[in-house]
Amino acid sequence: MKLASFEYQGVAGIGIVSADNDSISHLNPLLVQKLGLGHQCSMMDLIEHAPDFAQKLSDSEVATAPKLPMASVQLKPPVRRPSKIICLALNNSANSDRIMKGPSSPAFFTKPASALIGHQEAIEIRPEDGRTHPEPELALIIGKGGKNIRAQDAYQHVFGYTAHNDITSVKMRTDDTFFYRAIHPKNGTLEIEYLDTWVTYSGRYKGTDTFSALGPWLVTADEISNPHDLDIACHHQGTLITSDNTQNLTHKTPEVIEYVSRYVSLWPGDVISLGTALKKSGGGGAVQNIDLFNSGGPVSVTIQKIGKLENRVKRLEPQPGQ
Repeated sequence: MKLASFEYQGVAGIGIVSADNDSISHLNPLLVQKLGLGHQCSMMDLIEHAPDFAQKLSDSEVATAPKLPMASVQLKPPVRRPSKIICLALNNSANSDRIMKGPSSPAFFTKPASALIGHQEAIEIRPEDGRTHPEPELALIIGKGGKNIRAQDAYQHVFGYTAHNDITSVKMRTDDTFFYRAIHPKNGTLEIEYLDTWVTYSGRYKGTDTFSALGPWLVTADEISNPHDLDIACHHQGTLITSDNTQNLTHKTPEVIEYVSRYVSLWPGDVISLGTALKKSGGGGAVQNIDLFNSGGPVSVTIQKIGKLENRVKRLEPQPGQ
């Protein structure tokens, strides 16, 4: 089942996308009645009622729900305000020979929900953002939350899957990188020693508004038996930039959920983006070659069994004093 969040005539809604992607069955009136909600139903409401979702909505009820032409709605991120967007760093076998030093376990960072945009919405880039490129990724949506989830139970916590474009500003990453002398205790005493080190923080270069495109919808977990056997591709202005298969992700879903939930409690609706799909370039092009500010869009992420997430690029004018 393909579930979408959208706006229709200025009102937020959720619905089921038709097999040909031409229309959406508007579920809100039915869900408000079925779930006993006193407000318009959001995807978060639906996710939290996932255990008995199939029992609450019969095929006949869905068939009689109002049908909206896809062209009449504005698609939004499937989950519009998750508590967090967790992203895996350098989680691809294509990167292994370029990592001079790194952890053997998954490494992750977070993005704010304010970074989210949906299908066909604009990635906004300012001149001071500098070179900014796309990163095509498979993302999962948490259904059942938890802490210290075991790997063998991980898939029980997945509600569905979607496409994610993890927009990255190389210039802001460089601007926000420190090379400094870190203080370390010396030999377990009160003495200290200084170690020269590099450190950077992802707040701006990953978490800026519009730097997290998600969609176009989510596909429920029952439709994807193996999330690590999906072809994924990134196109820029119709030209293929990179393609891969999710089997090449270094750390897979069970390990990722187990590891992340050891440190961060997972809540329903949370997004985990599993890392950039990136084959070894062999000296050819790569996503890092795409400078979205200078070249514009559109840019897209296409994932087998999910669909195509496409976004335009809007170049913002410098602010006074910049």
